[in-house]
Amino acid sequence: MKRKQAIESVRWDLALRYRLIETVAWWEGRLTTIHLSQSFGISRQQASKDINSYINDHAPDNLIYDKHLKGYVPNKGFKPLFIDDSASAYLHLLNQNHERAPHIEGLALAYAHTQVLQVPDRSVQPEILRPLLRACREGLRLECEYVSLASPQAETRLIAPHTLVYTGMRWHVRAYCEKNRDYRDFVLSRLRGEPEVLDPSEHRREADLGWNTAVQVIIEPDTRLKREQKAIIETDYGMRDGQLAIDTRGALVQYVLQRYQIDPTKVHAKATAQQIVVKNLGALGAWLYQ
Repeated sequence: MKRKQAIESVRWDLALRYRLIETVAWWEGRLTTIHLSQSFGISRQQASKDINSYINDHAPDNLIYDKHLKGYVPNKGFKPLFIDDSASAYLHLLNQNHERAPHIEGLALAYAHTQVLQVPDRSVQPEILRPLLRACREGLRLECEYVSLASPQAETRLIAPHTLVYTGMRWHVRAYCEKNRDYRDFVLSRLRGEPEVLDPSEHRREADLGWNTAVQVIIEPDTRLKREQKAIIETDYGMRDGQLAIDTRGALVQYVLQRYQIDPTKVHAKATAQQIVVKNLGALGAWLYQ
């Protein structure tokens, strides 16, 4: 009861920093003063003071300092006090920092290993997310067990991940696959067990053609609609001059179409059900169903 009262009496600005401490430690597996100083614009000394006050005043058993990693890591009995144990807190943090990155020095670099399209409400296990994040940050190879519709039995994959991607439906990791000798997308929910971090990889994000190719998907109302109907669709999607141009990456084109519920291989019999189509579909062929 005393601890609960103490938590409720924590200043709002300090509680936000405690939330960051728990979020980063729990999901990334390593917390440093840099996380606090870059996110809140405070000094390293103040960040260190906040971490110590969190440990001493509220959660003496949650964090331990790892000299090898040069940061605080969650203890085995870690119990968050300022956040819940879902992925939402961490994913909301990524979304917020992406929005703030252009305005706060250091944030763009600190969270460059993620690509957030929308904050999800799905459960992602920290045992899977932690090694993936580390591999993305440090350019490391990863050994993992993976299942797919083509191979329902788990098989060992050696990958070099560089970016986490949320498509609006589920989380993927973009990675170089040593089996296929190419960059592929791996669904996080299809990873099994706990991935093992290995040595540095020579296959970095810079070499991923699909990721580094800028592509524009142009959406317009179904041409079969009446003028008045087209005007409604244009307003629904915030179109300008009768179309919506979506800037994305080659590797993400198919996910953009899925997000807008467009199947380029099918045309609905009713225009009012189809509503929107891709105007420049011919230019996107190289990026579909790879």
